[in-house]
Amino acid sequence: MTEATTLAGGPAGADHGLAGRRNIALAMLFLIGTINFVDRQLLAMLIEPIRVDIPLSDTQFGLLTGLAFALFYAGMGVPVAILADRWNRVKLVGIACLVWSVFTAACGMVSNFWQLALMRFGVGAGEAGGTAPSVSVLADYYPPHQRPIAMALFTCNGPFGVFVGAAFGAWAASTIGWRNAFLLIGAVGILVAPLLIWLVREPARGQMDKGAGDEPIPFAKAMALFRAYGSLMLLLPATALAAFVSYGMLNWIPAYLMRVQDMPLSAMGTWFAPAAGITFAAGTLGGGWLVARRARTSPRAYGQVPAIATLILIPSLIASLMVDSWPLALALMLVPLTACTFYIAPALALVQNLMPPRARATGTSILMLMFNIIGLGFGPLFVGFVSDTLKPDYGVESLRWGIMALIPFAAAACAVQFAMTRHLDKDFAE
Repeated sequence: MTEATTLAGGPAGADHGLAGRRNIALAMLFLIGTINFVDRQLLAMLIEPIRVDIPLSDTQFGLLTGLAFALFYAGMGVPVAILADRWNRVKLVGIACLVWSVFTAACGMVSNFWQLALMRFGVGAGEAGGTAPSVSVLADYYPPHQRPIAMALFTCNGPFGVFVGAAFGAWAASTIGWRNAFLLIGAVGILVAPLLIWLVREPARGQMDKGAGDEPIPFAKAMALFRAYGSLMLLLPATALAAFVSYGMLNWIPAYLMRVQDMPLSAMGTWFAPAAGITFAAGTLGGGWLVARRARTSPRAYGQVPAIATLILIPSLIASLMVDSWPLALALMLVPLTACTFYIAPALALVQNLMPPRARATGTSILMLMFNIIGLGFGPLFVGFVSDTLKPDYGVESLRWGIMALIPFAAAACAVQFAMTRHLDKDFAE
């Protein structure tokens, strides 16, 4: 029997049915995750048209795309994940998709900053039910050695969502308007949510793990497991810092290219959208594939691969910000845009492989808490704050230096990722 069949505890013939169910689950959860990221990227793409109707400073925009969203996203993530370790995860993801899609549609009906912020709170609260339960479902469909690739394929919803959001946002801004763009994306999510519940079967918990217990693990014990593994404890700040950099880049590069480099909105859809989608997908898949390959001989790959990618990001981002032509700037940005997502799949897979089945959603939520509060919450806000602070002296050029200010955080992320490698051999041996 194959390892997957053995771990699943069933005969070889039964694996065909399992393969079909896991493919449907991966495809549908990928689609739901894509809708999640389309909404996030849509706001970044439409910020300049929105400003025509609703005056917003760079700091306020940083709040809308970062902290206002992240506080509710991360704050609701832990209780939702605890529920996911005890209840039907597929239904939970479907309900969450319905909630965030309603609030996404409502973003198209606001008339001031505070109304838009309130709708983003609702979007964040709804999307809290997306990632952690989805990752937990996939961990029960795939054996441990396949999880880095499964997580990489799933988290490609981010790059694909960025591509769709950027392309759709550029089209919508010039044809149907920013309000109708939010209404349309919200309607798509409302239609897809019931399909997930109908098509995807809730898997048996721990079916891919030997000796898996069936008792839910309390939150305090899940936290204790993080403290017990040195690699997981360092994974929290490493992921937070890496996310600080990646979200700071992702949320501000479209505005930077349009405002500082004078890139036309039409070119954003033609050139930036596919560039962002391809590079983020390459980074996400590349990180998962390299870790899955190298971890066969050494678990240190879970720290080494993201660290090397972050090391490459630093000089390449600096180079892309020092030119004054949008075609050249976008070309040079291909490298840091690829490198900035290498950490995602290894981080998710590491938590799934070291945590017990009944604590995986909770463990993922703990990781996402750091990821979102520090990374998503403060990364875009920090860039916006630096830009606003420097604007009196530098004008539109202030945004260039706001993004450049992410470099020290990238260096710190690299250092912590390398430090993780000292604990991985011991943690996987336990």
